[in-house]
Amino acid sequence: MNETPTDPVDPATGLRAVAALRKLADHLEALHVREARARSWSWQAIADVLGVTRQAVHQKHAPRARH
Repeated sequence: MNETPTDPVDPATGLRAVAALRKLADHLEALHVREARARSWSWQAIADVLGVTRQAVHQKHAPRARH
């Protein structure tokens, strides 16, 4: 995407798209973490795949996983 000063882009449009993508990514992450936990994956195994710490993934998803 090559934009020039004569080709303005509405920042609000782009920012709304970013927000929608974040929401989708969060939903997909929660879905797959629940599935991994249902298949007895450890928090460490999930964290390794996501590239985060065990503590981070546990803190983010443990309350959801209990329901």
